[in-house]
Amino acid sequence: MDDVLYTPTVEQQATAQITHFLVAINKKYNLSISDYHTLYTWSVENPALFWQEVWNFFNLIATTPATHTVTHGDKMPGAQWFPGAKLNFAENLLRFRDEQLAIIFCGENGQKQTLTYRALYQQVAKLAHALKKIGVQPHDRVAGFLPNLPQTIIAMLATTSLGAIWSSCSPDFGRQGILDRFGQIQPKILFTADGYYFKGQVFNSLPIIKSVINELPELQKIIVIPYAQQKADITDLPHAIHYHDFINNDAEEIPFTPLPFEHPVYIMYSSGTTGKPKCIVHSVGGTLIQHIKELALHVDLHRHDRLFYYTTCGWMMWNWMVSGLALGATLILYDGHPFHPNPQRLINLIDEEKISVFGTSAKYIATLEKMEVKPIQSNSLESLRMILSTGSPLAPESFDYVYHDIKKKVHLASISGGTDIVSCFALGCPLLPVYRGELQCRGLGMAVAFFDSTGKAVVEQKGELVCTKSFPSMPVGFWQDPSGKKYHDAYFSRFNSIWTHGDFGELTARNSVIIYGRSDAVLNPGGIRIGTAEIYRQVEKIPVILEACAVGQAWQNDERIILFVRLQEGAILDQSLIKLITTTIRENTTPRHVPAKIIAVPDIPRTRNGKIAELAVKRSLQHEPITNLEAISNPEVLAFYQQLVIS
Repeated sequence: MDDVLYTPTVEQQATAQITHFLVAINKKYNLSISDYHTLYTWSVENPALFWQEVWNFFNLIATTPATHTVTHGDKMPGAQWFPGAKLNFAENLLRFRDEQLAIIFCGENGQKQTLTYRALYQQVAKLAHALKKIGVQPHDRVAGFLPNLPQTIIAMLATTSLGAIWSSCSPDFGRQGILDRFGQIQPKILFTADGYYFKGQVFNSLPIIKSVINELPELQKIIVIPYAQQKADITDLPHAIHYHDFINNDAEEIPFTPLPFEHPVYIMYSSGTTGKPKCIVHSVGGTLIQHIKELALHVDLHRHDRLFYYTTCGWMMWNWMVSGLALGATLILYDGHPFHPNPQRLINLIDEEKISVFGTSAKYIATLEKMEVKPIQSNSLESLRMILSTGSPLAPESFDYVYHDIKKKVHLASISGGTDIVSCFALGCPLLPVYRGELQCRGLGMAVAFFDSTGKAVVEQKGELVCTKSFPSMPVGFWQDPSGKKYHDAYFSRFNSIWTHGDFGELTARNSVIIYGRSDAVLNPGGIRIGTAEIYRQVEKIPVILEACAVGQAWQNDERIILFVRLQEGAILDQSLIKLITTTIRENTTPRHVPAKIIAVPDIPRTRNGKIAELAVKRSLQHEPITNLEAISNPEVLAFYQQLVIS
């Protein structure tokens, strides 16, 4: 068949967990489903039955069963999943307590740690006991400013075992980036490493933590995890204690707190185009059941698998990966630069640690190709059965590269979802072939469609990615949004009672999916979602800059940030000003926020209510029609952008 790059063997299909699930469904409901797409249709037409069967098939642990599967299932938002159920997130991730390895950690600097499932449970017990002793309880926020360490997972599990809410960001965030996130949720406890390694350099995390303490008045304790220093001096850091001193107790059992299905478990951050990042609240039950469904039925993750994802603790793929513990797999953690000390670093890790499922970003795969890395010639990769890619659309050329230069017989699954749902709308399937440039399928139980501008579902043409029915991993809401208005405006203002995700995509005639990228103004370089407001807040600190506009530009199978600045009269955008802009952005946010190009402009288009019209600028650069020209107060300035050629 045309463009088929991989087809699972008969044996692979027969042994897949999704096959066993399908057989169970057929037997229970007297059905004769024999293929994935029929199963998918059944799952979205019978959501209450489907999600209940996922719960039953994977034996989710609950102290109190649900009275039924869903109440008000036709409402979105408004559906209540598994009412009456009481369960604990950490308890479900710690169901295995044996001598199999749960975590293998490899650091850029050569550090290595391993933890068995039994040892992991014991470490979580000690930390949970210590947290409970200082008063941590349900609804308290516990924050992590941490590298991708085993202790980060331990801290999350201890936090959620008590019913508190975990929220984390990576340690390369600057002061303002931390405050824009943790300043909104006001954590009671903060975990931080003493530093981290990146590209051969050591960075001290403690000075930046000290600089934000006064802005976090509810903070009662800072727990410092050793990583980049022997034993950091924390005498001048208020409320601070060393991790090992904090967990110095004899606790052996974890006091799992049973919680309602919709109780918050994570607060994650997804930036819009104005204001601070949105604080998205995800539920205990919704996150758990969705992750288990995806990892077991779509990734086919087993106990013997070793799961790796190159991610920071500020990206949702960290949360997704960690849920692999619920299925008893071994997690491989890596912290550091993916190409240090050489481009083969993570490829070599596959062989060194016998990784079977390797997760990364589309940008990483494209960079490997650009560097002319050919693992098929240099590495065995015998253990590798699956490559996962997300963050941005995986280009058709990258599919070719994987099968030509990495491994011929490997299941390549491009997946797409978001922080908004802490999971996927479209992803892989162990029963289906892989087609060049396409995501294999829509996720089970996810009523995904693509709407044209009139709200009509279309096939084989570009449309807005929507979900037409409720699903368990929809957010509980946004933090500090009691009326739900911000939540409603983010996802339900375009099409009433329909989740609109902000991606352009296409459903093919064979029910695979093509994702084209963001349909809103959120920037997405390297698969990391960035709100333009985060950049504006830094740029506008510089006196000679009157205002700025940042847009994403498609570039080399990824997206780069272009920053337009309007300067004071007489000011010149010279190299010193460019350096000041980039330094200010890097130091106060992250290196990913730094624009690839900075261009001085005579004016910036705004809507009639005063908002910067980023989408109009982006469409002008791409020579696309602007459908809402009447909403722009100064449309004449768009002619300047239309004639720009940015290379």
